[in-house]
Amino acid sequence: MAMGPLLSIPVAVILGRRMVGRSGWSVPSWRVVGVVAGEHLPGRDARGASVRSDGDEEQFLWGGLRLELYRDAAESYWGNLTGQQPSLFVLCVEAEDGSLQPEWVTADANEAGSGVEGNDRVFAAAIPPEVYQQLERFVVEHYVPREKRKRTRTDWGADKPQ
Repeated sequence: MAMGPLLSIPVAVILGRRMVGRSGWSVPSWRVVGVVAGEHLPGRDARGASVRSDGDEEQFLWGGLRLELYRDAAESYWGNLTGQQPSLFVLCVEAEDGSLQPEWVTADANEAGSGVEGNDRVFAAAIPPEVYQQLERFVVEHYVPREKRKRTRTDWGADKPQ
C-alpha cells in the first residue's frame, strides 16, 4: 500500500519557447524559465496560457501542478539540497501539436532520472526560496542518515586445505 505525500505544495511552471531556424524551416526550442509557488496561483484553467512574448521568446504559464514530498524520498531530497545546484525537476510530455506540457514537478533526482529514461523531457529549475525552506524543513523532520558501515572482507583462502 503506497503512502500519499506528507506535504503537497501548489506550483506553476513557466515554459519558454523560441523558434530556431534551420535551412528554411524552424523548430521549437524549450526551456523552463522558472517554477513559482503559492496558494493563489492560477489553476488548471491557466494551462498553457501565454504570459509574455518579446519577439524572440514566448512564455507560457502552466498552473494546477503540485510538488509532492514523500517520506521515502527524503534521502534523495537531502542529496539534492546538499548538491552543487539544488533544483526542482519538471517532467514535460510532448503534445500532438508539438508543444510541451509539464506533467509533474519533483525535488527527487531519482524520479527525474526515471523520466529521462522514459524519453520524457526533464528540465531542472531553481528552487523558489519559499519552497526551499519547506523542503529543507521536510528533510530535517524526515531524513535519518544511515550509519556508514565498513564492509568486512571474506578470506576465501582460509578454507583451503593445506
